[in-house]
Formats: sequence, C-alpha cells, structure tokens
Amino acid sequence: MTAEYRFYGDLAEWWPLISPPDEYADDAAFAATALESAELPVRQVLELGSGGGHNAVHLKQRFALTLVDLSPQMLEVSRRLNPECEHVEGDMRELRLGRDFDAVFVHDAVGYMLTEDDLARTVATAFAHCRPGGAAVFVPDHTTETFAESTEHGGDDAGDGRGARFLGWTWDPDPADSWVQTEYVLLLREKDGSTESIHETHRTGMFSRDVWHRLLTGAGFEPLVLTRQGDAEEPPRDLFIGHRPGRIGIAGDTVNAAG
Repeated sequence: MTAEYRFYGDLAEWWPLISPPDEYADDAAFAATALESAELPVRQVLELGSGGGHNAVHLKQRFALTLVDLSPQMLEVSRRLNPECEHVEGDMRELRLGRDFDAVFVHDAVGYMLTEDDLARTVATAFAHCRPGGAAVFVPDHTTETFAESTEHGGDDAGDGRGARFLGWTWDPDPADSWVQTEYVLLLREKDGSTESIHETHRTGMFSRDVWHRLLTGAGFEPLVLTRQGDAEEPPRDLFIGHRPGRIGIAGDTVNAAG
C-alpha cells in the first residue's frame, strides 16, 4: 500500500512539485463527466485515495468533496490546498463512514491494489458509500488490454529555489501475475542549492477488463468501461463506471431502490 513508499510519506511535502495540480485538470474534467453519469444529481462526492488533493483542486469547483487517504502526510498537503474539503485518514479496502454519497471517485491510487481480493474490497467500499442511483468511477493507470511499457518524466520549481524532477520507467516483469513495476528516480533541490537523489520501486496492480467487470458486478454495480484514447506519448486508458441500481422519483427521492 501507499504507506510503504517515501513518495507518500516523508517526501509528501514535495508532491506539489513532483506532480503539479495543474497537470490534473484534464483527468479531473473527464472524471467529472463520468461522475455526473449517475441517475441522480451529483453534489456530494467521496474520493478514495485522494493523495495530495490535486484532483480535488479541480473537482471541488463542481462537487462537495470528502477526501480519504491512507497517508497522513499526503492529507496534510491536501488540507493546505483544499481547506474547505473534509479530510479522513483511512484505508480504501476497509473504510466505512456510516453515510453515503451521490458518487464515489477512485483515481490512480486504486493501482496499489495488487490482488483481486484487495481490488474487490475497494469496490465493495465504493458500493457501501454510494447511494442507490449513484455512480462510482475508477481510473486505474493500466489494464491488461491497454498496458505498454513506458517512461514518464516531470517536475516543477517552487519559485524560492526549491525544485523537483523525476523519471519513471514502467514495465511488466511477469505477465502471469497481476502487477507491474515502476522504477522512479527523483532529484530534489533545496533552497540553498543542495540536491538529493532518491530511487524507489513501486508495484501497481493490473487487471483485465473482464476482472473489473466481474468485481463491479459482484459488488452490486452495473458496470461500464470507457476508453480514453491516448497519443504518441501516452497509451489509451480505461475508466470504469459502476452505477448503483435505483429508481429516482420526481421529487428526487429514491424509491424501490435495489440494495
């Protein structure tokens, strides 16, 4: 899980430079459209694995967000960016808040589910917090059908002398298992010009569309997959929507709701 990685622990304060919020605008807009495919009007949204809150920077303009992450350090980064949002420390496999939402959003943090059991538990968490007539949206980095070995790079400067740059290299060491591997090299520059380099290996889950379909259906969702076409630098990416069955009355009340 994410708590194992320095990126989301003692290095969390660097996250806005490693992966700047502006880079999330397109993904957030695409996700917002999927969230609004729910049968009911979407206002209250639960985000599982919200990280540093970089999707929330954009989504909070349209929704009232409750942000959940396993890392207290990443939640602190998010609180500074999104003070108007509710923040909760919790594991997406186990969380039960005792209330429901119009929609649930799980971005690429779902990739840290390495087994079908962990993924199934996360899908069950989304279902448990989704109102009848609502929707859950999952955006894994990879599926079996879309995966291709790739590299990525990025980073930004703070304007005060601090800066961060990273290189990521992702491949599949064993196509017979359910995860892929990314090697990250991170270079950090402090205000005084001193630098530090960090190497970290991440494993992230990769499952087929059939597995996603089966797990969403098993939880009680009606599943749908959308494929966002990539370009020369980025491969296609699957987005999964689970609609929780329910019939919405004229006044907006849920009646004859399944589940």
